[in-house]
Amino acid sequence: MHTEVDLMELANRIAKEQTVISKFFDEFAKKIIGQRTMVERLFMGLLTGGHVLLEGVPGLAKTLAMRTLAGLLALDYKRIQFTPDLLPSDLVGTLVYNPKSGAFDTKKGPVFTHIVLADEINRAPAKVQSALLEAMQEHQVTIGETSFPLPEPFLVVATQNPIEQEGTYPLPEAQVDRFMMKVVLDYPNKDQEKEIVRRYGSGGTESVQPVLSLRQLEKLRQLTEDIYLDDKILEYIVGIVFATRNPGEYGLDSNLFALGASPRASLCLAALARAEALLEGRAFVLPDDVRMIAPDVLRHRIMPSYEAESEGIETSDLVQRVLDHVPVP
Repeated sequence: MHTEVDLMELANRIAKEQTVISKFFDEFAKKIIGQRTMVERLFMGLLTGGHVLLEGVPGLAKTLAMRTLAGLLALDYKRIQFTPDLLPSDLVGTLVYNPKSGAFDTKKGPVFTHIVLADEINRAPAKVQSALLEAMQEHQVTIGETSFPLPEPFLVVATQNPIEQEGTYPLPEAQVDRFMMKVVLDYPNKDQEKEIVRRYGSGGTESVQPVLSLRQLEKLRQLTEDIYLDDKILEYIVGIVFATRNPGEYGLDSNLFALGASPRASLCLAALARAEALLEGRAFVLPDDVRMIAPDVLRHRIMPSYEAESEGIETSDLVQRVLDHVPVP
């Protein structure tokens, strides 16, 4: 149980870290114009050890953002282009026969890195997408009969195109649930786009310098875990998730929900609400922190019914209805 003294001490620790957090976002802004939500969610993924699914049309600086993220933390980074002919071994690695020794040598795949960009993940078949499951959940990969740990921190950021195109495969439900957040990206506004053209149209870019060491990141991760989560906030989080499974109990139309969120959604909401509080410089979680992050946690975990789709009700509408109906503490 946190005492008042504990919270004061925690608040002091958080205040000391605000400078480095601000510097991180300032440096990111040198490369990425706008897209503040995406940058915050990527940082929160690192703080909580959760993976991120980005959905947006091509050209919204997703790849540049990942390179920048890796550069600011001096972490290893690999981009894997998912294609229909990609094999699981292309991702995790394989055993290669060595004629000299007569034995099989382990050749590790590109997943052995700190930050993985799985580009257009829905262009590869389900067996390839599923090859990421063990890596994302267990932070290890099994090649042959041997399991190899992945480096820490380990972050998978996958992108998918929202436009229905030929040659795309829907993500398996088990795969989607492994992503802590699904972040929907929008086009920049007019002023941001003018700045993009001004900065990149002439070929000029600013280089970024590492601003966070692994030791500092680990300290921020620990701070995130220490953020105080009151029982009333916990009750609110669980209530939101339960409302997606038992809508009728919260005054919602049960016929609009085909699938509710799993317990993993509650865990993600709690962890990310703490991260949101840290970015706001607070030692405790507020209901607003939960409401801020809930759409990104829930939009890929609940499924509208055929009735909802026929009425033009999308997943984002269902999430908003849940937030409107669950009592705020």
